Amino acid sequence: MPLLKGGALVNDPWTTLADDVAIPADGAVIVSFARFTAERTALLARDAPLGVALKNTDAVEQLAHDAARLKLIALSFPKFSDGRAYTQARLLRERYRYAGELRAIGQVLPDQLHHMRRCGFDTFELAKGEPIEAWRRAVHTFSAVYQPTGDGRAPVSALRRRLFADAAD
Repeated sequence: MPLLKGGALVNDPWTTLADDVAIPADGAVIVSFARFTAERTALLARDAPLGVALKNTDAVEQLAHDAARLKLIALSFPKFSDGRAYTQARLLRERYRYAGELRAIGQVLPDQLHHMRRCGFDTFELAKGEPIEAWRRAVHTFSAVYQPTGDGRAPVSALRRRLFADAAD
């Protein structure tokens, strides 16, 4: 699958493993949350990058203790109208201070890119054959934000208050 990072297509250094595939000794791998839970000690003992893929029904809280030890967490959008992964992303970034890569997988659309980035997603797994130009345009679609999130960008209301305060001085 093509991978979008920073508005550009990049090579994906990660290999997603099925639950019945042996874990290689080296190389960056992504395993399911179920497998991570079952094989946690052995997986964390590997001397290679580890990522975990969560379903949108998995409880992020159960991963919070180990999140800092993971290089990547992939969050699933099984259909574009299911936004539970947005909540998972915000919890990971804002409550649990996860600083690694957050990847959106599944049914992700260019129209959702802006909000996904505001919730903390870094990379986006695109469907094969998806036109990259729509994604590149989406990266620069919005210059202002209206809702506060943990991304540190000031919403328009705060900018407006600052402007009026400066004008009153």
